[in-house]
Amino acid sequence: MTQPLLSARGLRLAFGGVKAADGIDLDVMPGEFLAIIGPNGAGKTTFINMSTGYLKPQGGTITYDGQPIIGLSPRAIVRRGIGRSFQLPQLFTEHTVLENAALAIAAHAGIWSPFTPLLRPRYRDQAMALLDRFGLAPVAESRADALNEGARKLADIAMAVALQPRLVLMDEPTSGVAAAEKMGIVETLVRVLRDTGVTAVFVEHDMDVVARFADRVAVWSQGRIAALGPPQQVLTDPAVLRDVIGIETHA
Repeated sequence: MTQPLLSARGLRLAFGGVKAADGIDLDVMPGEFLAIIGPNGAGKTTFINMSTGYLKPQGGTITYDGQPIIGLSPRAIVRRGIGRSFQLPQLFTEHTVLENAALAIAAHAGIWSPFTPLLRPRYRDQAMALLDRFGLAPVAESRADALNEGARKLADIAMAVALQPRLVLMDEPTSGVAAAEKMGIVETLVRVLRDTGVTAVFVEHDMDVVARFADRVAVWSQGRIAALGPPQQVLTDPAVLRDVIGIETHA
């Protein structure tokens, strides 16, 4: 029987009187693309932050590849094989896209100097190959702050992939991206992640993206998972349509 790559049990975390996680149980299986949907404030990003070491739950457990990870630093969790991207891309805006990717590749090799990777051809060559897979080679020499939002999102995810994770957690990868670009952006990242065997969890508000690319959908509501299953099942659930998507259904 296949074992989960990431497993959460009984996760609890409250901010004052607001329960951001109220007994979350979730397994992420190897190779799947799991979408997390739900209204703002439901606890979606909190789950990603707990799974990547940015927040420590007040109760429950998280294991990755069978080993507990609660209490580890974000950097230690990256070394275990978990990458992440952010709702707002975390790029070195004064550097080019190529330099950003070279820095990430060098970091995977244990070099955290801000200058050494930029001077070594092998890091730049590896960075260019990575950018080419994401369709970013044409903007490799552009400064990161000159990119449109779609390219910035792809560059942010490319930096996460440069660390060679087995699991990537993405917080709203299409947030701020023009509607006409969304499907192309997600098609690119799904292709790259599947080609490299990376499992993905992504928070998403665009239901068309979820329906097209997710293997399973987890619906967050007030710190709990209200529904979990394949998109064709979850996205036709009357409660999900009403409470998450905002569509009233009538019997």
